[in-house]
Amino acid sequence: MRVMSAKEFKINRDVEQGTPEQNEAVRSIIAQVKQDGDAALARFSEQFDRVKVEAGQLRVTEEEVQAAYGRVEPEFLTALREAAGNIRLFHEKQRRQSWMDLQPDGTVLGQIIRPLKRVGVYVPGGKAAYPSSVLMNVIPAQVAGVPEIVMVTPPATGGTAGIDPYILVAAAEAGVKEIYRVGGAQAIAALAYGTASIPRVDKIFGPGNIYVALAKRHVYGVVDIDSFAGPSEIAILADESADPAYAAADILSQAEHDEMASAILVTPSAKLAEAVALEVERQLKLLPRRDIARQSIDNYGAVLIVDTIEDGVSLINQMAPEHLELMTAEPMSLLGKIENAGAIFLGAYSSEPVGDYFAGPNHIIPTNGTARFSSPVNVDDFMKKSSMIYYSKEALLENGHKIMTLARHEGLEAHARAIEIRLQKEGKL
Repeated sequence: MRVMSAKEFKINRDVEQGTPEQNEAVRSIIAQVKQDGDAALARFSEQFDRVKVEAGQLRVTEEEVQAAYGRVEPEFLTALREAAGNIRLFHEKQRRQSWMDLQPDGTVLGQIIRPLKRVGVYVPGGKAAYPSSVLMNVIPAQVAGVPEIVMVTPPATGGTAGIDPYILVAAAEAGVKEIYRVGGAQAIAALAYGTASIPRVDKIFGPGNIYVALAKRHVYGVVDIDSFAGPSEIAILADESADPAYAAADILSQAEHDEMASAILVTPSAKLAEAVALEVERQLKLLPRRDIARQSIDNYGAVLIVDTIEDGVSLINQMAPEHLELMTAEPMSLLGKIENAGAIFLGAYSSEPVGDYFAGPNHIIPTNGTARFSSPVNVDDFMKKSSMIYYSKEALLENGHKIMTLARHEGLEAHARAIEIRLQKEGKL
């Protein structure tokens, strides 16, 4: 793992736009789904997944879901249910209520907060299956009160159109009633535009490969989407009190996600820097996914040496990492200085996987520096807000001339006259 001065490090914020060929492929897939609906989904399942799925087989049956319970270990189910409870408790604290404010002149102003009617959750099925992401997407939607939650996930490539049983069990435990065996850009198109089998949704959540990400970008505006997600990333700010084995293990916990994942250690301690670099190499040899982690570490990993811990904080705020671990003697003393981070883990025992799986906060977090202006998935993402205005006669008579002045300043005479006609009728002009 590279050890270097922080002054040598360049923050890369290039947003993945895809190649021209990838974008053209996605546009073609979306156009075909819009035109041919379920028939296009069947063609693409055979082409990309090497599975024949007829329109009548797109929806996963209740029998398949119940059969999945017999294929997962009891300890998995126990852990999943406890994690789901923690996630639900955390997100229930985020829910906001509609409000109204009655003013002395009889005017009532307020905000009506409602859940979206129908949302789609994409669950990948490529390099790994992530039942935890099912919980992180579905539970906030349920807490928000979304009445229709639909999940799409690709069938097993070259198989019999089956779905990973752990994904099905997680969906069932989270309360999903509508699951379809379709993946890739074609699944995003189906959610956005609808087919005979899959009614369209209002917003799409969930990560995927580059084709899924580009498809979400292309359909944005027809539907809403959660974000343009990039590869996973972790930054660890540590002082000499940190345990090198802990830091190395947490670096590798992100590196094993995929070849483009980023793992950075920032420290003023040259001794710790060297120890962590050596420990990463030692632990890397033990990982089943070491080939993926090796590419991540070589291409996107680094140990950065800063002059002081305050310089480290400044660098972290520039990086705005998805995950930030504070492995210092007094991590709470730094918390107020951190301005940009998706999720902040404090202390030696708050390893990033604690947040990924169990603690309760959402693990779908802004990547690629977007923590500067965005937040983890939360209940608000599944809500919509309407302003409410009841303007009394007294308020209009008092403020009508001011409204007309502003409208005419902008050259919008009809706006002004909409107020003027009311004032005339009340004898106030």
